[in-house]
Amino acid sequence: MSEVKTEKKKKRKSSVGAAAAVPEEDFVIKPQDTTPKLDTSKWPLLLKNYDQLHVRTGHYTPVSNGHSPLKRPLADYIHSGVINLDKPANPSSHEIVAWIRRILRCEKTGHSGTLDPQVTGCLIVCIDRATRLVKAQQSAGKEYVCVVRLHSALESSHKLMKAIETLTGALFQRPPLISAVKRQLRIRTIYESKLIEYDEDRHLGVFWVSCEAGTYIRTLCVHLGLLLGVGGHMQELRRVRSGIMDETKNMVTMHDVLDAQYTYDTFKDESYLRRIVKPLECLLTTYKRIVVKDSAVNAICYGAKLMVPGLLRFADSIEVGEDIVLMTTKGEAVAVGIAEMTTAVMATCDHGTVAKIKRVVMERDLYPRKWGKGPVAMLKKAMITKGELDKYGRPNDKTPRDYVDGKRPTSGAPPASSSEAADGEDAKKKKKKKKKSSVGGDAEMSGGGDTPSKKKKKRKIAKVE
Repeated sequence: MSEVKTEKKKKRKSSVGAAAAVPEEDFVIKPQDTTPKLDTSKWPLLLKNYDQLHVRTGHYTPVSNGHSPLKRPLADYIHSGVINLDKPANPSSHEIVAWIRRILRCEKTGHSGTLDPQVTGCLIVCIDRATRLVKAQQSAGKEYVCVVRLHSALESSHKLMKAIETLTGALFQRPPLISAVKRQLRIRTIYESKLIEYDEDRHLGVFWVSCEAGTYIRTLCVHLGLLLGVGGHMQELRRVRSGIMDETKNMVTMHDVLDAQYTYDTFKDESYLRRIVKPLECLLTTYKRIVVKDSAVNAICYGAKLMVPGLLRFADSIEVGEDIVLMTTKGEAVAVGIAEMTTAVMATCDHGTVAKIKRVVMERDLYPRKWGKGPVAMLKKAMITKGELDKYGRPNDKTPRDYVDGKRPTSGAPPASSSEAADGEDAKKKKKKKKKSSVGGDAEMSGGGDTPSKKKKKRKIAKVE
């Protein structure tokens, strides 16, 4: 027993010694000649390479509202989410979107462009708030891999390759008999196309094509057969890219969507659902960015233009009329806008409009309202409550003349009404009369009772004598 006690004492002493043997270092922030570089190359979504943006100012008041896109609460995460879906063959795009709406129990869903029932591949499904970006995605470029069946044999695959390369650039197309749009002649652009493989025994060719939105590959295959003089039709088609999304970027199936919702309902496990649904910001990573102060976010959500005082950072090479994305300091997309200043003007100018709003993405009142609290706005509110302006802030019969003439005070006090102004003028006249009478009284006191008129008469009499 005594040996055990001595061992315990030794252990205690050693632990005390270890605590005492802390390295003696000065935990002080030491002065540096340069600011250490911030590496943002691995930050997610819109915050990637944030340090490479031009800095207008670093001074702003952070607001606790809002969340980083990947750390939103699950309800908000799905409410502004996007799914890169691998569409199965047979159901139409409209059916797929309706099924996802029913599975995820959301209000609205939309897709990035109709795929025919037999076509498979990339279909971007936008949920609730993300449906505001659907129109931009529908007009984005597409890529397809197609299997074409020729009606008779060719001399060599080189002939097919040459025909595919010939059908590039602007082409006339009339949609097929069974199609989702009106059958009228239209022009669509084929950006690039190349032959992947050709099977001479079965007369099957596989080619890849990058084209404008609204191009019918079925029509392209018929034109290809006519150009070769053997005839042809489309055997199979798969979309491999739609806008910014392609097969390699987290593509999921309908089974994944169903399983993810079941996993959450049964086990309350969010991880599967968060893996298949991505934030809407992933569709905007190719846009040039403008970072907005937290105090200006809600005004933009109500449709206000972005002015220079609300600007924090901005991207390089922005041109007037170019589409840009307005984002918060947390990396949330506020709106898609149209630039009204170049990068050089933003860096040098201290006033003016930076961008006007094209499409608001963020929900209103997510950030606190910091506008409408200035002196002029408070004055208008006070006048509306008094009835001196109508409910829209426009002048009416009771509006003061000063306000209508444009003499608006910078302080919060409202201008005097017409009756008050008249009373003020009468008071001023009375004050002037009182001043004159007081001046006359002082003269009498100093002159021993002789008024100024009597003095003049006495002087005239003296001159005559």
